[in-house]
Amino acid sequence: MIRVLVLFLLLIAGVVVGPMLAGHQGYVLIQTDNYNVETSVTGLVIMAIVLFVALFIVEWILRRLFRTGARTRRWFSGRKRSKARKQTKEALVKLAEGDHQQAEKLLTRHADHAEQPVVNYLLAAEAAQQRGDSFRTNQYLERAAEIADRDQLPVDITRVRIQLAQGEIHAARHGVDNLVGQAPRHPEVLRLAEQAYLRSGAYDALLEIIPSMAKIHLYDEPHLQALREQAYVGLMNEAMAKEGSDGLKRWWKDQKRKTRHDATLQVAMVENLIACDDHDMAQEVLLDGLKRHFDERLVLLMPRLKSGNPEQLEKVLRQQIKQNGATPLLSSTLGQLLMKHGEWQAASECFRAALAVRPDGHDYAWLADTLDKLHKPDEAAQLRREGLLLTLQRPDV
Repeated sequence: MIRVLVLFLLLIAGVVVGPMLAGHQGYVLIQTDNYNVETSVTGLVIMAIVLFVALFIVEWILRRLFRTGARTRRWFSGRKRSKARKQTKEALVKLAEGDHQQAEKLLTRHADHAEQPVVNYLLAAEAAQQRGDSFRTNQYLERAAEIADRDQLPVDITRVRIQLAQGEIHAARHGVDNLVGQAPRHPEVLRLAEQAYLRSGAYDALLEIIPSMAKIHLYDEPHLQALREQAYVGLMNEAMAKEGSDGLKRWWKDQKRKTRHDATLQVAMVENLIACDDHDMAQEVLLDGLKRHFDERLVLLMPRLKSGNPEQLEKVLRQQIKQNGATPLLSSTLGQLLMKHGEWQAASECFRAALAVRPDGHDYAWLADTLDKLHKPDEAAQLRREGLLLTLQRPDV
């Protein structure tokens, strides 16, 4: 635009000034070694204007040519982007259908021209992993990492997810540790960390990320509590596997009071101590738990105990019966303990009380055993038949 304005001004100047200089055109001499160029001032001005116009026309032609080339390139590029967009949509449908081979082809065909090339290659990597093609999976991940440049988080997340799916637990654990360091509150990072830590037995690391899960409300509190208990049970089992009962008791004493008062952990602790044949410590943990809160799981473990002080268990059961009533579970459990001491009459009364509330095959059998000891074989045989019929009945659908 500026050039056109300058050219227009020169032409106006020529029109206005030309006649004024018509009688005073002057003389211009351009001399070289071999040539002499002679012209008037007006002629020189006209030649300059013509030269300027010629240069302007050449420039306009060249600009049009280059602009046409750029338009052509943009057209081809736009066509590829349009194809990539269409193929990406088709690939997502194929992924939903489970056609991973076709999805992989569509995702990678024009991936470099897609709106999000990194996403295309990451989805292609997961599709290749579903087909079991490790080579192409790694190839797509490497290409995605090249394109992503500094934003490697999506690539690393996908890599860990694929490693977990392929069973590469140790590699996934290493990748998860790095991810937790980079994005400690990223939801998907925490989900992957949960899987990696559980599958690799890294229970301490799992306990460390649970507060972050709670802060971002990744799971509700019951789920977090179950996850917390699972981690503690895992640590408990590790201590028992390394040092047996001594290691288990040492680990238990090192825990916070809140942990030791958790009913689920108390149940697991009692079961492990029974497995280690440490019945006295198992009874101590069980009774401590029942004093703080009633839990049927602890009551169910009582008959398995072989401690030297069974009277304590019977005393606690009677106290629970006074507080909660003669429930079938409490009555049956007390009857089993009395059977161990040969108190057949008292045991039979407990089993009758339990059966009066609800029929149970085990209680029928135990009551029959006590009646045999009390020299009542006919009634014992009748009860065994009733218990057998009960076990043969099909449950209601």
